Amino acid sequence: MNLDFYRKCSFNVSGLFTKKYSTSFSLATSLLEKEKRNAIYATYGFVRIADEIVDSFHGYDKAFLLDKLYEDLNYALEKGISTNPLLICFADTVKKYQIDQVYIDAFMASMRADISKTEYSSKEEIQAYIYGSADVVGLMCLRIFCNGNNVLFDELKEPAQRLGSAFQKVNFLRDLKADVHQLGRNYFPELMHAEFNANSKQIIEDSIEADFKEAYKGVKGLPGRSKLAVALAYFYYYRLFMKIKRTSPKAILSERIRISNGLKYLTIFKVMTLYKLRLI
Repeated sequence: MNLDFYRKCSFNVSGLFTKKYSTSFSLATSLLEKEKRNAIYATYGFVRIADEIVDSFHGYDKAFLLDKLYEDLNYALEKGISTNPLLICFADTVKKYQIDQVYIDAFMASMRADISKTEYSSKEEIQAYIYGSADVVGLMCLRIFCNGNNVLFDELKEPAQRLGSAFQKVNFLRDLKADVHQLGRNYFPELMHAEFNANSKQIIEDSIEADFKEAYKGVKGLPGRSKLAVALAYFYYYRLFMKIKRTSPKAILSERIRISNGLKYLTIFKVMTLYKLRLI
């Protein structure tokens, strides 16, 4: 046994972690080349554990645990080692694909906000939160997909951020019941002085639709199998968004909207066909 074996096992842990937490995301990621697949698993593992701290570790000192996670990550980045398998994978990925520290810091700032901030009263506030919680994750993934091609990264940077925003806003709508009734959070400035009804829902949906439209331009520009993997995630979320659009505000506040397995398989078939025919 040696350090290389430990690192290999750690990447296996991050893969298992991703598969257990999100079957849809892990399915899309499985379409990538092995090295990129492992890097995306590592990235997901890091952001997931931070998200779990603020959303699930009730009764514990969330601020301390989040700060400790950040401290341990910085140690792993500096020393190249960690006793946390998820962190050593992510640290390796950050170094290999030159992921900017500013993205990590922005992400952690949004996670810290989730500990105490419950309402976003302006467009600027929520945009800053979404940038940290979702856009920068898209940019981390884009670094991996572009694999050192800075010209391509700069070209696809804006669409990647818009895709992160679209996914996050869809998650906000899907999880509105839990956010409002369990976590006491409101991520939509549109709901600060108005109830969630058909009008406010339409305003939010128009914003998401615009994000999806701009993001798709970037999906088509991704290299290799990254295009296939991201397209699958894109169309899965867009189907979820379409279902949310057909669902009444009352129903959204009382249940978590999901996509059936049948629709998931149909989405996979559609994306594979479009990819093989070079229509994306």
